[in-house]
Amino acid sequence: MTIEQAYHTLYGGALIVLILLIGAMVIRSIIGPRSTDRIMSVNMLGTMTICSIAILSVLLDEGYLADVAMIYAMISFVAVLMMASMFVPSKPKVPVLEPDKEQETASLEEAGGEK
Repeated sequence: MTIEQAYHTLYGGALIVLILLIGAMVIRSIIGPRSTDRIMSVNMLGTMTICSIAILSVLLDEGYLADVAMIYAMISFVAVLMMASMFVPSKPKVPVLEPDKEQETASLEEAGGEK
């Protein structure tokens, strides 16, 4: 086995692993219980796709695929920012005490903390 064949096998194995992981992230982005899980899985999908394109660039000896990977990285970054701005609130909600509890709290403070 020559060095080139070893690299070809290594790159092929890496592509297979990345394809399996991309499938797992697609499933995670569909069933993720929270929106933050979905945002993270879409971010990981983009990163793994960029890695796959970069490996294909080296494997096929095509330089333009590296440019495609960089453009995809910029698009993926903007997409994750857009998702984050839509799903993650900029001002989290402040918990509001119910009126009965506010009166109890005020009376407890006046009484010295004892009921």
